[in-house]
Parts: sequence; C-alpha cells; structure tokens
Amino acid sequence: QLVESGGGLAQAGGSLRLSCAASGGTFSGYVMGWFRQAPGKEREFVATIGRSGSWSGYEDSVRGRFTISRDNARNTVYLQMYGLKPEDTAVYYCAGRGGMDVAGNRVSDYQYWGQGTQVTVSA
Repeated sequence: QLVESGGGLAQAGGSLRLSCAASGGTFSGYVMGWFRQAPGKEREFVATIGRSGSWSGYEDSVRGRFTISRDNARNTVYLQMYGLKPEDTAVYYCAGRGGMDVAGNRVSDYQYWGQGTQVTVSA
C-alpha cells in the first residue's frame, strides 16, 4: 500500500515536499516513481529512483527543480519540489514496481499506486 501526503497550495516560485509511505512489502526491493495528472490530461511521468537510491531520472520539465529521494529505513519516497509553476498543478501519484532495478517512465511499468495528493500552484 502506498499513501501520499504533503500536497497543498503553493504560490509560483514556492516549494512543497511530497511524501509516500509504503507498507505491506519489501520497500527496498522496489523501484519507485512519481507521476502526475492534470485535469483533462493523461497521467505523466515525473521522476523515478532506483531501489537503493543510487540512480534517479526526471522528466525534462522538472529536471533541476524537483528532486526524488528515498529512505528505505522509513519505507518512504519523497519528491522535493522547488520553483513551482502553475503548470505543475496536478494530482501527484506515487508508484512502485518490482523486477529489475532499471528506470521506468510509463504508467504500465508500475504495479502499485497510491491514491494521489493534490498540488495546486497559483500564479
């Protein structure tokens, strides 16, 4: 089970940190990712991180502004967001995948999903 928290309202240029707490499995065995879905749009990839945190990957529009990290002792993955823009407004979802320790940027790459947390950025 994945449970996101930390969403809310921010002003443009501001920051938020999302958290995703995992339970019911061996967290360190999963590649984790963050996706987002804006109204009327498809769910899109934001960031991913390897099982040990040794590698990570980002969608181009967030690279340099967002940082994904994980704490395997706490079974938690984070998404630190800086320099927020109105176009970052979306529901943000945490996702997990088993298998090989390689990056995945497609919705279909992930087996486990949280319920989402709303991020709203005002201009």
